[in-house]
Amino acid sequence: MTDVTFDAAATRLRRSPLHERHTAAGAKFAPFGGWEMPLEYAGGGVLKEHTAVRTAVGVFDVSHLGKARVTGPGAADFVNACLSNDLGRIGPGRAQYTLCCDDATGGVVDDIIAYLHADDHVFLIPNAANTAEVVRRLRAAAPEQITVTDEHEAYAVLAVQGPRSAELLGALGLPTEHGYMSFSTAGLTEVELTVCRTGYTGELGYELVVPAEHAVAVWDALFAAGEGFGLRACGLAARDTLRTEMGYPLHGQDLSLEISPVQARSGWAVGWDKPAFWGRDALRAEKAAGPRRTLRGLVAVDRAIPRPGMALYVGDVQVGTVTSGTFSPTRKQGIALALVDTEAELKDDDVVEIDIRGRRAPMRLTRPPFVTPSVR
Repeated sequence: MTDVTFDAAATRLRRSPLHERHTAAGAKFAPFGGWEMPLEYAGGGVLKEHTAVRTAVGVFDVSHLGKARVTGPGAADFVNACLSNDLGRIGPGRAQYTLCCDDATGGVVDDIIAYLHADDHVFLIPNAANTAEVVRRLRAAAPEQITVTDEHEAYAVLAVQGPRSAELLGALGLPTEHGYMSFSTAGLTEVELTVCRTGYTGELGYELVVPAEHAVAVWDALFAAGEGFGLRACGLAARDTLRTEMGYPLHGQDLSLEISPVQARSGWAVGWDKPAFWGRDALRAEKAAGPRRTLRGLVAVDRAIPRPGMALYVGDVQVGTVTSGTFSPTRKQGIALALVDTEAELKDDDVVEIDIRGRRAPMRLTRPPFVTPSVR
């Protein structure tokens, strides 16, 4: 990510309910998914924010993420017949990573976290830019008894991430003992919120889903308690370096309508034996035939820093394209995700080259994550 100058009013970007808190903290803002969101904060920047999450605790305002609610008799079965993963594998109080795929092509409309409250109630968190399209597709398919509600601006989402995140939330009296990919409701400053054992950083962490009108009170409570735990406000630039170190895909780069879950090696998020889900026939056919390209990891052999869109070569033959690339603050070297042609028959540890403005730089193929995960 790079800093961008823009006229928020002219482009009509949405703002988080915490915008004034970010401004007071010296945030640099950038447009992201139709929202004006903090990129990084004064007094540290990306490296210190990244390090805080890996070693202590950081909080991200990710209120730009979408929120949608599916309710009515058979809501869970309806969602299960639309989205890729199998909700039947989990029970109420659990969350699941899943994909909304195009029925005809199997391409990824969006990746989503589904929160199963009950057989008649599923809460979805898609990505900001894709929320309206996900809601549109669900509404178009929904039977009469099912209601799909777009609640994009009704809630704020605060991601509290890092090895001391449980200590911080515990000091505020919030629950922290529930297992990975589960959630519970709780109260804080007379606000009822949802505490989700989820995140996008590879560290122990939680996401707090808070009614938008109470977001400032919860943010202030976190920082009032957080000084002793090394709490730092973190922006989307650090979120990007953290997720890339984990090999987590970003929709629009590593997943898209042109990049299927088979190509992105996200088949683990597909309920292959389910009788129905959007894109089932196309994805099963692609899986059986073998994809023409797959998502691979790359680490720099020298000081190169890969960026999205850079071409991958073996000799004079282009064999792929970088989809996500950055400098890893943890490894202190360049890392990347790239779509690599399967016909090239490349193996882990093989060396390829990326083109950086006409200069070739060696990169070694590897399997993500690039750091040891601590999510559990």
